[in-house]
Amino acid sequence: MIHIHHHEDVVCVEGIVSRQGRDSSIYVFLTDGTLIDTGPKLLEASLIPFYQSSAFESVVLTHSHEDHVGTAAWIEANLQVPIYIHEKGVTRCSRPADYPEYRKLTWGVRDSFDAHSLGKSFHSRTLDWKVLETPGHAQDHIALIHEKTGRLFAGDLYLGVKTKVILREESIPTIMNSIRFVLAHDFQAMYCAHAGYVPNGKAILQKKLEHLENLTGEILHLHSKGMKADEINRALFPLQLPLVEASEGEFDSIHIVHSILAAYEQHESIC
Repeated sequence: MIHIHHHEDVVCVEGIVSRQGRDSSIYVFLTDGTLIDTGPKLLEASLIPFYQSSAFESVVLTHSHEDHVGTAAWIEANLQVPIYIHEKGVTRCSRPADYPEYRKLTWGVRDSFDAHSLGKSFHSRTLDWKVLETPGHAQDHIALIHEKTGRLFAGDLYLGVKTKVILREESIPTIMNSIRFVLAHDFQAMYCAHAGYVPNGKAILQKKLEHLENLTGEILHLHSKGMKADEINRALFPLQLPLVEASEGEFDSIHIVHSILAAYEQHESIC
């Protein structure tokens, strides 16, 4: 099921996916002849009519996770529209889907497709965009920004102010650096792949950074008192979310603690 919203000159296509007993939103955006992300395979049947009725000449993927690239193969096969992604995602997209079963059940099994490597800038129909490398959530994560119109397409950089669980391979310190990098640019509206249109995007993204900075301080303070990672995790995240069990620990709050302590220990060893 999809819902279509319009904000500024952006078509926001909201897909609804049920998981863990609740509905979740995942967005596809269309602006100036460019489609940004393609949603999950699970929504392909709902998205195809939108693709067929819309005019776009290019696709930009914010990263290679399956909820963002799931219908790219259909677009490639049926519309012959070029697809672009960070160079680190090109090979991954060309290979068969390789992610856990619970994610396949949630988002569907995406087909392989050929993508072109993004440079430091991207030209849509009439606009020149900056491509900002924003790793942390994924190694191939990027954001698109057009400072004159004040628009930021943030992929999964934001998601929400408070972070409660992350993937095992994610890094909170790296995400914080990516947020700082983005905040150094001029923008107002933020288009988040899961939160949708955020009109005061810069202020909200700043709040997320402040939350992560405070969380980092709490973790390092408890660590300085001799607490181990699992003790810190229980103290700061006493409630285990259903996603932790469903993902067999691939998503977990302990990964937040581990990533922050790992960065701290690396810094200490260098100093």
